[in-house]
Amino acid sequence: GVQWVLYGYSLSFGPDISGLIGGLNFLGFQGVGAQPNMAYAKTIPHELFASFQMMFAVITPALITGAFVERVKFKSFLLFSLLWATLVYDPLCHWVWGQGGWLKEMGVLDFAGGTVVHISAGFSALAFALVIGPRKGHGQVPMEPNNIPLTVLGTGLLWVGWFGFNAGSALGANGVAVNALVTTNTSAATAGLVWMLLSWLDGRPSTLGIATGMVVGLAAVTPACGFVTPLAAMVIGAVSAPLAYYAMRFRERRRLDESLDVWACHGMGSTWGTIATGLFATVAVNADGANGLFFGNPAQLGIQITAVIVTIVFSFGMTYGLAKALNMSIGLRVSPIEEDVGLDISSHGERSY
Repeated sequence: GVQWVLYGYSLSFGPDISGLIGGLNFLGFQGVGAQPNMAYAKTIPHELFASFQMMFAVITPALITGAFVERVKFKSFLLFSLLWATLVYDPLCHWVWGQGGWLKEMGVLDFAGGTVVHISAGFSALAFALVIGPRKGHGQVPMEPNNIPLTVLGTGLLWVGWFGFNAGSALGANGVAVNALVTTNTSAATAGLVWMLLSWLDGRPSTLGIATGMVVGLAAVTPACGFVTPLAAMVIGAVSAPLAYYAMRFRERRRLDESLDVWACHGMGSTWGTIATGLFATVAVNADGANGLFFGNPAQLGIQITAVIVTIVFSFGMTYGLAKALNMSIGLRVSPIEEDVGLDISSHGERSY
C-alpha cells in the first residue's frame, strides 16, 4: 500500500512511456483527487479508481507467499515483495491496463486481472519455490492442513469478496457489473462441483478439495467475467477444475514444494481463463470488449495466447532472477532450527494457535 501511493500507481497508470511503463506524474498520489480521470474512470473519482487498483497491487504479492510458507526469512520476504511489486507487477499492469501499454494496444482482454494478478502470481510462485527448495521433511512426513473449518470460512469470505474484485472492475452499477458477478459465481460453483467429482473418482470427496475447486473457478473466470455469458462461465469453470487438479498431481509427482498450489490454482486456472476469453468473449455482453473466436473473431484468440505467454515468461523469469539474487545476498531460508521451531515463534515470538 505504501509503495502504491508513493510510486506504484504512477508506474502502472501514469502517462505512457514507449508502451512499457507509466511516467512519474502521480508520485505520492499527486494529481489524484476527487475529479474523474477521463482515461481510466469517467464516472468515479480518480482517487477511488487508484485505491481500487491498489487492492490488486496488494493482493498479488500476497498470493505468491503460498509458495514459500514455513521457511522464508521475514526480511527476505519484505524485500522480495517490494522489488516484485516494482519490477514485475507495475510494468505488467501498465502493459495490460495502462493507456498506451503495448498489450492493451494489441487488444488484450483482461477484465479483472487474469494476467496481471493470477498468472503472474502463479508462475512467480513456481519460480520462487524452485529457488528456495522444499520444507524439511517434505514428501517424507505428513503435512496435513492445519484447520479445515477456518479454510472453509476463508473460502466463503474469499468468494464473496471476489464479487467486489470482479464486478467492481466494471467501475459502476451497470449491466456489465451484474454479468461479472453472475459469471464469477457460476464459474466458482461449477469448478467446485467438478473438483468434488474428480476427488470422488480418486477416492473420497473432501471439503478441502471442494474449497480448492471453488478458488480455481474464481481465478479462471477473472479475466473473462465482464466479457462472457453465464453459460460460457460454466464451461470455463468446468475445464479449469481438471486442469488445476492434474497440475497439482503433476507437482506432487515432481516433489515440488509449492506449498499452497498457487501455480496450479491461480496460474493454470487463469491461464485457461485468459485463453477462453479469446474463445467466448462477445460484444453482446460488453460493447467495450471484443468478439472471440466463437463469435467470428479468431484474431482475439491469438492476442490472448500472446498475452499469456508474455506474462508467464516475464513473471517467471523476473521472479527466478530476484529470488536467486536475494538468496545469494541476504539468503532466503531460515535456519533448520528456526524451521523446526516454527516461524511464528522463531521469527515473531508469538503463537497462532
